[in-house]
Parts: sequence; structure tokens; C-alpha cells
Amino acid sequence: MKNIKPYPYFLLFALVLPVLLFRDFTPNNELKYLSIADEALREGHFFTFYNQGEVYADKPPLYFWFIMLCKWIFGEYHMLVLSLFSIIPALVSIHVMNKWVEEDTTPRSRWNASLMLYTSAFFIGSGLVLRMDMLMCMFILLALYTFYKQYSGKGRPIDRFLLPIYIFLAIFSKGPVGFIVPVVSITVFLIVKKEIRQFGRYLGWSAWGILLGLCAIWFGCVYIEGGNAYLNNLLFNQTVNRAIDSFHHKEAFWYYGITIWYSIAPWSLLYIATIIIALRKKLLTTDKEKFFLTVIVSSFVLLSMFSAKLDIYMLPLFPFFTYLTVLLLPKIKEKRIAFAVYIPVVAFMIAPVVALAIHNKFEYPHSIFIFMAIGVLFVFSLFAFSLLVKKKLYQAINTAALGILGTLFVGGFALPRLNSNIGLSEMAEKAHEICEEEDIDHYYYYRFRSGENMDVYLHEDPIKISDEDSLFKVYEQGDCMIFLKERDVARSEAIMTWLETVHYEKIGIFYLVHPSQGEQLATTLAGEPNVATVSQ
Repeated sequence: MKNIKPYPYFLLFALVLPVLLFRDFTPNNELKYLSIADEALREGHFFTFYNQGEVYADKPPLYFWFIMLCKWIFGEYHMLVLSLFSIIPALVSIHVMNKWVEEDTTPRSRWNASLMLYTSAFFIGSGLVLRMDMLMCMFILLALYTFYKQYSGKGRPIDRFLLPIYIFLAIFSKGPVGFIVPVVSITVFLIVKKEIRQFGRYLGWSAWGILLGLCAIWFGCVYIEGGNAYLNNLLFNQTVNRAIDSFHHKEAFWYYGITIWYSIAPWSLLYIATIIIALRKKLLTTDKEKFFLTVIVSSFVLLSMFSAKLDIYMLPLFPFFTYLTVLLLPKIKEKRIAFAVYIPVVAFMIAPVVALAIHNKFEYPHSIFIFMAIGVLFVFSLFAFSLLVKKKLYQAINTAALGILGTLFVGGFALPRLNSNIGLSEMAEKAHEICEEEDIDHYYYYRFRSGENMDVYLHEDPIKISDEDSLFKVYEQGDCMIFLKERDVARSEAIMTWLETVHYEKIGIFYLVHPSQGEQLATTLAGEPNVATVSQ
């Protein structure tokens, strides 16, 4: 570990810090998680979770516990604090992989690998959003690294206990994928090495006892809190049913064969070309290289067989794509592989030019930081291209990757201007302020997804309006704050005409429709205080 210093990890963290500081919560997933955590805290649930009263057995408890802990400590949710539970596991995952290949690589090649993995599209994306996937990825890597240490004779006595604990924590973070990837990878590798009889050495009775014991404690707590119905939902509906004939995220067998190209972009061509060349030239010679490839192939095939598929399910495989590539690159002539870096670098050079040419066609709040970010990407890409021409492949990769991170760093300062178009906090806070001033008691939202989770900001449940007639009636009865999306307004001539006759404020892409003080008073004097009943 002498060659692995902490400073690169601080740099990687610092380069995304503006995004973590200034970004708003996304409505469709992040705000839902906050609402679920709020509901769990109110109801005193720690193992069973509900979203607006409906069972939410989709995800295990661990990540929700972190969210609840944040609320308990700070009294509110802070993006930076919650982001730490994604970005720190991302950096730990990089550290684990660097430690794993330390004996076979130079500090320069490990820095290459760190930058490539960190800037792979869905890896950096998972590190910047509030999701439990990166947490699961970290525990899977720790489990597989612990196994490999034992296999190579470098394990410690405690590793035979840590392996099942890491597998359990991976399951406890996200679910079945946390079990499938490590167990299947270990099994297939031992089969390939014709050592399957040694399986019990790594996952023997004591390991299974620890794993099943921890699961039994979890399931027992679920049963006590939620009863048999919730436990059945967790164990069967969210596992067996989603694997065989999914009710959610159902995709064809070849789905990942398509998504992998953009999931690990911009390095996908480099990764795949390197592995293909190495296989053709029979360059995979070490157990480590064979194990990395086994993890990729076995997990890829098995996850493709399951009915439910999401791009993000491939996340635990991305580190193995990156670090297998770094292990193999020194064995391949640079001229054979340089094209795989030329293509994304040229794309990065063109992208800023295209962005500047078409920016006037999009309606969004302008910020000088957006133009600065575009400039950063162009300059770094141009420099990377010149390094490629000089046949400096590794320096070109580093420069292109740092260009991506520099673009994120500078662009992050534009987020305060863009948040009204991204999240709901600014809109909800303005609505709450208006309702306090004008004594409005009821919130409504028209159609848009995740509107019910605005209870995080409003501290009460907003009511869904499902059709235009109900929308107009709610407004006529007064005492209401109605949220509409610009997109829904543009699709309806009736709503556009109606908006010309009512009072509203515009926040980003949202309309805040509410009676003026005069209308409120008139409605009250007319004796119409009732609130319309609208379908939930």
C-alpha cells in the first residue's frame, strides 16, 4: 500500500464537489426516497417501508437508514451529506481495485484506471446521485477481493468471516444482485480452474451460517414489523417474480449488449477492443486476469437471463472492465488500440462546437458557467488529441478524463440557475411561502410523476388531479395551490386558455396556480369553503 496515496482520491472528490453542493433532489427517485424515509420516521418503521401508505419492498433497509440518520441528526435533508453515501463508496471501490492490482501495475497505470473508471458514464452518474447501487457495488468488490486474497494464499483468518458479511451487506444494500454477482463469479471461476471441490474452503458451512443467520435476523424483523404479506412481497414478488416474469423493467435478453456501450462510455470501445484483442492473442495469462474476465462474463450472462433489467444493474462489472483493460494494455501494441481513444476524444472536440451552435434552440436559464464548462471540455479534448498524435496514449486518456471532470467542476456552479428546471424544491418552497401569506390550506398537483413526494417540502400530502375538469373545479372552489408542468400546459389548449384567466407564478418549468387574495376573500364570503374531492 506504500504506492497508493490518499491525495488522488481527494482530487477526485474535489472535482465533483460543486455538483454535490448545488444540485437539487431529482423528483422521480431521490425525492421518493426522502418521502419514504420521512414516513418510516413518523411511523417508527425500520425494516419495512411504505411510500404514501403503499408497501415499498423494492429496496432493503441499509440505504434508507443512512437517509433517516441524516434527518435525525440535522433535522432536514442535506444534499452534500446524503451524497457522501454514494461518492465515498465510489472512491472506496476505486481504492479496492487499485489495491487489488498494485503488484501488477505502476502508479501511472493505476491513475489511468482510476480516472477511466471514475469518468465512465454510469459509474460517475451513480456516484453523484442518491442511490443504493454504489453502496452495493462497494460491498461486492470487497467480497470478491476478499475471496481472491484467500484463493491466492494472501488472506487473513478474519477473511473467512468477512466474505459472507460483505455478501450480506451487498444484499442488504440493494437486493439479489448483491448475492448473485459474488457467488456466481466465485463458482464459475473455480469451475474454470477445475477447483470447484475447493468451494467449501471459501463459502463453507461457517460462511453460509453467517450469511443465512444475518438474513434470518433481517427477515424476522421484517415479519415482526410488516407481517407475512410484507415478507412474502420482499422474498418472492421482488426477487423470484422479477427474475422470471418481471412486472417492472422487463427487457429482452440482449438488452445489456446494447446498453453496455453507453453505460461505460466514453471508454467502452477501449475496454471491449482490448479484451477482444487479448482473447484472440491469448494474452490472459494470470489468475487475476482470468478472474476479472470471469466476473464480467458470468455476471453479464446471468443478469441478461433475468426478466427485470436496468442499465445500473451492470454497475459492479464496470470496475472489472476498467482494471482488466489496464492489466492487458501493456501487452498490446499501442497502434492496435489507439483508435479506441481517438473516437471519444474527437467526439469531445466536436460536442462543444455543436452545443454552442444549438444552445439558442433550448429554453433554459443561461449561466456563464455553462459556456466556461464547454470551453474546458474543448481545450482538454484538443490537448488530448495532440497527445494521441504524439503517440502518448496514457497521457491522452488522463487528459480526456480530467477534461470530463473539469467540465463537471465548472458546470456544477451553474446548477443554482438550473435547479428550478431539475427539481421541485424551489417551486415547493415558493408555494409554501405563498400559502402562508394568503392562508391557503390545500396543495394539488396535476398529473406529473412523483408529485405526491413533495410532502417532503410541504409537510403535508398534496392531492393528485387526474383530469382537466377536476383541475378547473378545484380552482373555482378556492383555497388551493395547484402545481402544473409546462409540458402538460403546452399539450392542452383548454389549460392554456384557462391560464389566461387565472392567477399564477412561473418557477422554472412549473406553474403555481392559486387564487389571488381578492379571489380568496370573494370565495370565502360566498360561503364556498369546501375542497373538491379529487382522485388520489
